[in-house]
Amino acid sequence: MWIEKLWLRNVRVLREFHVELGPGLNVFVGANAQGKTSILEGVGILARARSFRSEDTTRAISRGSEALQAHAWAVNGKGRTRLEVEVAAHARRLSVDGRAVPAHEYTGRLEVALYSSERLRLIRGSMRARREYLDRGAAALWPAYRRELGEFTRALSQRNAVLASSGRDIDAWSERLAILGARVRRRRAAYADQLNSALAAGFRPAGESYAVQMQPAVPALTEEALASALLEELVARGREERRARRTLAGPQRDRVRLLVGEEDVADASSGQARSVLLALTIAALDVYASERGEAAVALLDDLDSELDEERLAAVSAAVARRGQALVTTAHPAWARSALADEHRVFRVQDGRICEAPSRVGRA
Repeated sequence: MWIEKLWLRNVRVLREFHVELGPGLNVFVGANAQGKTSILEGVGILARARSFRSEDTTRAISRGSEALQAHAWAVNGKGRTRLEVEVAAHARRLSVDGRAVPAHEYTGRLEVALYSSERLRLIRGSMRARREYLDRGAAALWPAYRRELGEFTRALSQRNAVLASSGRDIDAWSERLAILGARVRRRRAAYADQLNSALAAGFRPAGESYAVQMQPAVPALTEEALASALLEELVARGREERRARRTLAGPQRDRVRLLVGEEDVADASSGQARSVLLALTIAALDVYASERGEAAVALLDDLDSELDEERLAAVSAAVARRGQALVTTAHPAWARSALADEHRVFRVQDGRICEAPSRVGRA
């Protein structure tokens, strides 16, 4: 799938923004604070109905405005679909082809794979951020996983409430949590396995190798056997849990390691960290295309920051082959010389396209 036409209104500095895009690379060039990242944020809101730059999507609403709107025509092999998102202080409206729909019916219509400085929290941040990354990717492949994850979260909350109140029905909630936790672990492991296959065959500058490692490892057992193992773990930690008054075992506490060679990327250089993010972004594109039979849209913010020319050339060629990519940069010379052979360049200033797009190819 790719975005043919994009309209954004009151998305940060983008008061009235309209652009026609093409498949392949679409490069937005401009100085800082001109709206380049806000364009990608608007596309992210269209895809996920929330911002990737803030936990509170209403912060993306332009100052002095009551709501933001994001509209697009998205195209795939089956035709064109009009997607619309409106976000106000206390309301959110989603629609498909002019028809208002609930979130569960809207989600999945457009998928994006994101690379941005905000995603560095995946590298330097908490294990929770890494678990959530796998959960988002798995839910994009298998929509039923969103429901399963929600059921697990509710069961965990109920079990924690029983532990906090010293309730007597802990055994029933332990059994329920074990069943749902086994499903979560199995889905995460399946997605991590697919990412690892794509990482092994994908973007590997300077011969580096990247991998996702689950801890504890999820053995190739039936769902029933995984649930039984988790239940045993819960029982074994029962006394400790009653003291802590919360659940201490399960997928909500699992570790996810992102490796460069044998080392966790948290200890890697800044350039290596960004390479891992790019490798994961490209791997996610490959996994999604293989599983769903269509391409996701790549959103690559400030792509030329802290990456050497070899890595930049490899990334631009890789994303150009995989479908549509929206790329931002503050360096026009780089946009015209270092990217893949064919791309469209848009100049952005004061939240608007200030120059007609040019199609660039190497001499």
